[in-house]
Amino acid sequence: MSTSTDDATAAFVTHRNLLFTVAYEMLGSAADAEDVLQETWMKWVGVDLATVQDPRAYLVRITTRQALMRLRALGRRKESYVGPWLPEPLLTVPDVAEDVELAEHVSMAMLLVLETLAPTERAVFVLREVFDLGYDEIADAVGKTPAAVRQIAHRARAHVAARRPRGVVSPAETRDVIESFQRAIETGDVQGLLDRLAPDIVFLGDGGGIKQAALQPITGADLVGELLANSLPRLGREMTAEPAQINGYPALILRLAGEIDTVLAVRIDNGLITGLYSVRNPEKLSRMEAETSLRR
Repeated sequence: MSTSTDDATAAFVTHRNLLFTVAYEMLGSAADAEDVLQETWMKWVGVDLATVQDPRAYLVRITTRQALMRLRALGRRKESYVGPWLPEPLLTVPDVAEDVELAEHVSMAMLLVLETLAPTERAVFVLREVFDLGYDEIADAVGKTPAAVRQIAHRARAHVAARRPRGVVSPAETRDVIESFQRAIETGDVQGLLDRLAPDIVFLGDGGGIKQAALQPITGADLVGELLANSLPRLGREMTAEPAQINGYPALILRLAGEIDTVLAVRIDNGLITGLYSVRNPEKLSRMEAETSLRR
């Protein structure tokens, strides 16, 4: 291995977790983020490092461009996806939860909000709000002028602000709700959980056409409550439930015969559950056995 390749490898390894986080935030898919990192590496080893003043910024720029191309392709794939599409959950290391701002931005609830942005808006929002890049750096990454990036950032911030969880949600509050879920599954007593449902709660189930899941969102406390009352006691007979840190927040992993079957995550607004997310597509559960490190 040449000295140049050694230097390229060292820089890439140093920033790999950051680059993965950029790609994952933009795509909501760990598998696609890993592909983007592979593409970034292939381009990075062809760069003359003598011309690179800031390897971190250069690598982020490559990653962003590759992720943008993949995000547009991913949008086309989602159009033919069977049932609701949910982000791929990650079993995260404890220090992700300790970085409150990062945890909020990689939460399942926030990733679903980011899904409502156009690709360039999502890239600008992520690079500015999560990674605090300057407008000039972002302009280089997305192929826009700094003035245009400022306008896009303003529009994206307003869009996200109108849809993100209302108020700061503490991990302790989320953990309390998750413990209520676990008790309901293990004891069959779901009333305490039903009392935590917001009137406008939305349930989304992602089976990807591989596992059984609701093909449409289920909305409203009555319908979601009925679903939980019917399904949680049965789950308790068939599955075990264990708490875990998923995307920086407490969540539940349900196992069937020891194998991961479902990841349950929640969105909380003003102390009530407004979003319930059930990921069952096995293609999205491959990273549940090993922790993932995310970095800003």
